[in-house]
Amino acid sequence: MKFEFTEEQMEIKRAAREFAEKEFTPEKGREYDEKYEFPWELYRKAAKLGFIGASFPEEYGGQGLGCMEACIIAEEFNRADSTLAAILSGIGFAGLIEKFGTEEQKEKYLPPLCRGEIVCAMALTEPAHGSDAGLVGLDTTAVKEGDYWKINGTKTFITCGDIAKFTIVCCQTDPNASPPYRGMSQIIVEKETPGLDTTPLKPKMGFRAAPQAELSFNDVKVPLSNLLGQENKGFHQIMAYFDFSRTPIAAGAVGIAQGAFERALKYSTEREQFFQPIHRFQFTQWKIAEMAMKIEAARLLTYKTAWLIDHKHDNPRLITKFASMAKAYAAKTAIEVTNDAMQIYGGYGYVDSDMERFYRDARILDIIEGTGEIQRYIVARESYREMNLPLP
Repeated sequence: MKFEFTEEQMEIKRAAREFAEKEFTPEKGREYDEKYEFPWELYRKAAKLGFIGASFPEEYGGQGLGCMEACIIAEEFNRADSTLAAILSGIGFAGLIEKFGTEEQKEKYLPPLCRGEIVCAMALTEPAHGSDAGLVGLDTTAVKEGDYWKINGTKTFITCGDIAKFTIVCCQTDPNASPPYRGMSQIIVEKETPGLDTTPLKPKMGFRAAPQAELSFNDVKVPLSNLLGQENKGFHQIMAYFDFSRTPIAAGAVGIAQGAFERALKYSTEREQFFQPIHRFQFTQWKIAEMAMKIEAARLLTYKTAWLIDHKHDNPRLITKFASMAKAYAAKTAIEVTNDAMQIYGGYGYVDSDMERFYRDARILDIIEGTGEIQRYIVARESYREMNLPLP
């Protein structure tokens, strides 16, 4: 076993850290958090350096890198500033196009994303459906009318939904499918399509530099060629892609935890109580030690998952299990570590510091791309399956 990066990966890590530490200043983080605005300037700068869409093939403007490198970038960006790291959400689920799209779709959408010219979005969640969508079906439907799909319905909590040049929309294309997930398809809808209305949602608790919107589809017509992948296989495509996408999310959680830890570590040597710095108290040392152990455990689990993905392990269910473990554990770690860091900061952390942004930004990680409960269900299911026991 070798627990080390290659020289190329170390160079990517150094470059990502150098960029983030230079560009992700606390002042900018506070500014975009307060403005509830996507940091376009940073997004374009990151794109010029190859950090946006780094895992896309070179022929489409990417760097041809793997999941490991995507995780390295995600960790370093979030370590520097959890708010500004939202620029990584600008490519949304465009990896679905790289994985399942036609050549025409790849050539049309991926290069401008990699150049930082546009952002995209993915629309799955509905006002009445989130984690249960696969079993109860979607209210957003798409039916064929001649050479077009006609889409009706509403999607909500869509990250970058109001600024995205295009959105990958998951629709119910076979209302009679049983179970319903066997009748879902993904369709690409561009922003200016008639009948599509986007409504920005009010500022959320955290992750505010990636604003959310509600999307309403009223007889929206798009060409049949906008189908992404196979008809009625959309849910399967999303689940397959989650194994990749959840892993950089886990790395981002590790980065948030690491950034909060480093700030708390330094502050504990500066804050005085009872006539001495609080790092001299044993309870502070224990808290620091617990934070460090949790972060390292989450990091090892995350990078092992990335390694399995990049080496194309012959058991895809094992990758699914590890991706869910990494995402659930890293998100839990980010929440717990930022909570402990806030405790070290005391009242100043709660009232006026960048720590409270880290604290708020960490919380969403246990919800997006599958809640912690869903991740734990997947881990339990695969554990029973590995032992040839009845599935829960």
